[in-house]
Amino acid sequence: MNPVKKEIKPLLPRRIALVAHDNKKADMLDWVRYNKGTLGKHLLYATGTTGKMIEDETGIHVNRLHSGPLGGDLQIGAKISEGDIDVLVFFWDPLEPQPHDPDVKALLRIAVVWNIPVACNLSSADYLISSPLIGSNYERALPDYEGYLRRPRP
Repeated sequence: MNPVKKEIKPLLPRRIALVAHDNKKADMLDWVRYNKGTLGKHLLYATGTTGKMIEDETGIHVNRLHSGPLGGDLQIGAKISEGDIDVLVFFWDPLEPQPHDPDVKALLRIAVVWNIPVACNLSSADYLISSPLIGSNYERALPDYEGYLRRPRP
């Protein structure tokens, strides 16, 4: 089934979620420092440990949720599904097993379901944050799942 799309306008400033696995926290901190001027114009959300690190090291206010393994990834996913997150920057570690791997997969899945821009590494984060669309009235295509919700069930 291919959902019909309808257009919505995300609010400016953008609501950006920042998540980083332990082995990627230093990369996230360096990236936030480098992009502090741009990120400071937006509302930031982060899982607990990442958010605390960013606030302590940069002074940028971050709305902190739980640590990832304690449900923070799921909280970010819930905010995406409720329309409260516009962008996800998630520096995940593909080489390190995570005890909360199902939560990680659920977060990435829900970001795709709701057509949220996602950056999973430094290069994609650089492309995303430097895009002129980050500060403009970009109209994101929002999937219309009404047909899915009305489908016949066994």
